[in-house]
Amino acid sequence: MLASAFYSVKILQIGIGAYSFLERSVRLRELKHLSSFKKPNQRKMSSEASVNVMAPPMFDGTNYQVWVVRMEAYLNADDQWEAVENTYEVPPLIDNPTIAQMKNYKESKQRKSKAKASLFAAVSFSIFTRIMTLKTANEIWNFLKKEYEGNE
Repeated sequence: MLASAFYSVKILQIGIGAYSFLERSVRLRELKHLSSFKKPNQRKMSSEASVNVMAPPMFDGTNYQVWVVRMEAYLNADDQWEAVENTYEVPPLIDNPTIAQMKNYKESKQRKSKAKASLFAAVSFSIFTRIMTLKTANEIWNFLKKEYEGNE
């Protein structure tokens, strides 16, 4: 019985030691993560990975003229305006495409999808239900323009 208690105490000590070690390593990792942040003017900006963290302006059916200006600026900032303004089809890839052609194809498809998603995210639920069947960002934009431009 005494030996059993001794081993239980040792296991408990090992457990506490392992816990404190784990706690110290987590804190150390957090400190390293925080120290990797630099002042804004010291950060390197990646030209490839730009993420728009700003939410699109919401449109609820009022103030269309203001929303249009804000939304166009939002789409331009995220390199999506071309997909809204123009009705273009992304041509299929040719046989044995180059890496540059594959990259261009992927970017064009993504631009069209992001523009459509941005417009869906920028309208109220009642407006969304009216545009959700439209296939392109250009169709959505033109529908909203036709419906709301003259109402103000």
